Amino acid sequence: MAESLLLSTARVSTFDGDRLLTGASGFFFERDDRLFFVTSRHVVIDAPTKHFPNRIEIELHTDAVDLTRSTAISVWLYVDGKSAWRQGSDMGGEIDVAAIEIPRAALPPNAAMFAFTPRHLPRSLDEVEVGSVLLIVGFPLGFHDVVHHLPVVRQAVVASAFGVRFQGQGFFLTDARTHRGTSGAPVVKRVPAAGGKLPWTLLGVHSARMDMSTRDLQLDESLGLNSAWYADILMTLTAAPASANAAQVQAQGAK
Repeated sequence: MAESLLLSTARVSTFDGDRLLTGASGFFFERDDRLFFVTSRHVVIDAPTKHFPNRIEIELHTDAVDLTRSTAISVWLYVDGKSAWRQGSDMGGEIDVAAIEIPRAALPPNAAMFAFTPRHLPRSLDEVEVGSVLLIVGFPLGFHDVVHHLPVVRQAVVASAFGVRFQGQGFFLTDARTHRGTSGAPVVKRVPAAGGKLPWTLLGVHSARMDMSTRDLQLDESLGLNSAWYADILMTLTAAPASANAAQVQAQGAK
């Protein structure tokens, strides 16, 4: 069986009907026996790039030992004309995080997965200091172990004051090499003393690479910095009771 962290993260594909649009990353978050799939908001809707999918597919393992076995569940993003995902905003504007509730009945009975919970969120800002070593778990450019359907990890460090809203926005910076397809990936810090099945602290949700519009493309390298939205937004997005426009989910054929 793979490490629990690798089974907490899943590959997500966006579709317009049957037409494949993009690929991204996401992870599972559980609260009060309710299960959510979390990814970047721009994965499910992004007006500036005219990205308007109407459903996503999430890949799940169906055997904890034989990791070559997987299936996909199809999640409709709109129900009765209303969005099925939850998003938030604050004084700085919209937050690039989306959470969509997944009915337990929609999961295959033998689904092999792990979910973060409120216990995995940092209890104090003092737990994280600038330069702390992190991991970003996802599917850069869609790259992954296609045989065992597992994500890859990139090493990162905290690159701005943790707990301080960078430039007034609800995110902090990481220093890591990332690519398209990593959007929605969990940003985590190892906590060996925590024990349990998932000994990691969930600090943020990777959003996008940061760059300078004034950078000389020939003389200057990319900054190599990224935005990660603080994970405590999940306590807001998962607090409300299930709404009438809960996601409609359909299981696909096993692989």
